[in-house]
Amino acid sequence: MNIEKKLTALSERISYAREILGGSLRPELEAFALEVAGFKDKHGRKSAEDQFKTLEALDRRLSALEEALDRQLTPMDKVRIVRHPQRVCLKDILENVYDNYSEIGGKDEHSIDPGMLIARAYISRRKGKKLINQPVMVVGQEKGHGEEFRNGGSIKPWGNSKALKYMKVAARERIPIHAYVNTPGSYPVEDFPGAAQQIAENIYEMAGLEVPIIAIFSEGGSGGAEAIGMADKRLMMSHGYYSVISPEGAAAIEGHIRGPERAPVELIASCAKSQMITAQDNLRNGYIDEIVEEPPLGARPDHFDFYKRLREQVVRATDEVTLSVRGVRLFRALALRHFRKNLDIIVRWDMSESARERLVARRYRKYRRLGQHAYQDKRSFWEKLNAARSGVVSSTYSSVRYGLLKPLKQNIQRIAEEVTDEIHVITGKIDSIYRSVAGKIGMKSPIDNAKVMELTSLSRDDSNGHLDNGTSYVSPQAREDREVSCPYSAKRGCMDIWAKDLFTDFAGVCPTCGHHFPMEYQWYLHNVFDEGSIREFNRDIVAGNPTGFPNFDERIEAAKDKTGLGSSCMTFHASVENIDLTCAMLIAKFRGGSVGAAEGEKFIRALEIAQKKHRPFLAYIHGTAGIRIQEGVNGLIQMPRVTLAVRKYIEAGGLYIVLYDTNSYAGPVASFLGCSPYQYAVRSSRLGFAGPGVIRETTGIDIPPNYHNCYKALSRGHIQGVWSRRDIRKNLHQSFLTIGGRNLYYR
Repeated sequence: MNIEKKLTALSERISYAREILGGSLRPELEAFALEVAGFKDKHGRKSAEDQFKTLEALDRRLSALEEALDRQLTPMDKVRIVRHPQRVCLKDILENVYDNYSEIGGKDEHSIDPGMLIARAYISRRKGKKLINQPVMVVGQEKGHGEEFRNGGSIKPWGNSKALKYMKVAARERIPIHAYVNTPGSYPVEDFPGAAQQIAENIYEMAGLEVPIIAIFSEGGSGGAEAIGMADKRLMMSHGYYSVISPEGAAAIEGHIRGPERAPVELIASCAKSQMITAQDNLRNGYIDEIVEEPPLGARPDHFDFYKRLREQVVRATDEVTLSVRGVRLFRALALRHFRKNLDIIVRWDMSESARERLVARRYRKYRRLGQHAYQDKRSFWEKLNAARSGVVSSTYSSVRYGLLKPLKQNIQRIAEEVTDEIHVITGKIDSIYRSVAGKIGMKSPIDNAKVMELTSLSRDDSNGHLDNGTSYVSPQAREDREVSCPYSAKRGCMDIWAKDLFTDFAGVCPTCGHHFPMEYQWYLHNVFDEGSIREFNRDIVAGNPTGFPNFDERIEAAKDKTGLGSSCMTFHASVENIDLTCAMLIAKFRGGSVGAAEGEKFIRALEIAQKKHRPFLAYIHGTAGIRIQEGVNGLIQMPRVTLAVRKYIEAGGLYIVLYDTNSYAGPVASFLGCSPYQYAVRSSRLGFAGPGVIRETTGIDIPPNYHNCYKALSRGHIQGVWSRRDIRKNLHQSFLTIGGRNLYYR
């Protein structure tokens, strides 16, 4: 390397260090920069050999300075590292970690979404004279190095759909998946298939892929990370971050920033620290399994030792996942666990059918264990003991009734039906002859019209357009002695309505245009479910502040005092028209219905109980603002955790219905709610992936006022129907009778 190139390289390293430090002055770095800038003036007359030796000494000093600066990096510094154009990208990794690869699903800008890169790659391993080529499917967000057409790794719905398509190909071909997560978040568009819906589908389907999945995190931004981040083993680069929201987004929420304003730099840095977003934080909390150490100040394209280290850890992680579900594995598993360096072990990545089944079951158990430290369980010892006893009783009863007696009953019934159908062939012929003779002599067969109607009519509406309240609950809004104007009165000619009539007889529905005014969650408890049937459980699992976010303990306690609730999720058993069900309700009154560790845990436990009791499950979403940002990844991890529980429940034959009301956005909609095959919305509700403010901030686009309207969601295929509030009870009962799985108790 000549002297000019060496000087240029040193200058570039200094500029890079300045940029990732965010402009904060470091005297030692500035002094070194002055020394490099004055190199020619001071050493220009020396011989080339002496100049080169001096430059070598400067290089060693800069390396030592980089190591010192690396130890002082803040979480926000690491955010700047992963966003820097010089950050190692997926193509660099494909070129240097894998032995051969072919990019598929489009290339560069000639792709449905250039931000999502898919490649069929090989890792070659030598054992003696034998060379073994092991194929993998590599998927990941690709930012490139300043390539604007890749949209900074912010993936559109169709990009996530492409990733899922090829992950399914990998499952069919029975090869492992290596997913490289490097995104600030998904691009918030609702056009079909919709950002939220596609992320939800990705998480749901990845939960059941019967091949090892290894995820490697660099920048893990919110739902965009979860779209490909569900994995059996999760590695994270030491300078990466994994977060429920960007530090800037968190600061905007915390600082109540509106419009074109920007949050103060100090607040952004504080949020980055408080959310516990670094690799070290996530390893400590159990949300990643291993850290891949990077060079000082982060991995860049020419750091070849880093690629070697990454390859070793990715290969070992794939080996460990494969061996964990194998039959014959004792010595190799011990060697991988205790002698990690310089291993000469070959693990073939193909698995038997039983091993693949164990892999999926192990994946569920892994995510079920996550986040157990992040909520407060205030149940007494006796309450916990009673819950455990109830679970054992329910499991035993379920095994006997549905595992032994029901199959026997079905077999007997099937044989009886076959015999009956055979007999009908004979009796039908006799009946045909009888009708023919009766017609010729003028006789008419008696017809039971009531019986015909019973057989041919699916249901009928007995309400005559009136809601049968039948309870003592009255909305506080009905106690106000005033007239209420419909917000659409100027456009639709709606008359003013007296508050008492509107919020009692009309159930908060404008009698002219059908606009739905917001109603309290208590209204639904008293008007949708059978009177006296609600039995709440797990009330004492309550929200906390697992990250120690500044001033958040007070806000959580204030929400508990104001609402009388311990979290935004209420779980209970109830019935509708004598059909027993289990319900999880997200309540907007408690912190906007946001979801954290307590809400996720309650949701999962409710699903597990519903599965044991063979009951249909209703997720009634009174409103949700998304994942609770103050809980950091403790909240974000609920997206895959609860989705896995939903999948397990549905796969067991359960009926999972989601009903949205008011405003429902972000993480829950993009995971455990959006994966339901039966999603409905109450009229006048709004739902989607991101609110108007977030879309404006991330895309610069002002969306139309009706962009998130439930009818728009219906036309895009997000939901399957729009219900009037006054018809919820009737429509739910209809749904329980006509849709659902094979395993429900009343089938």
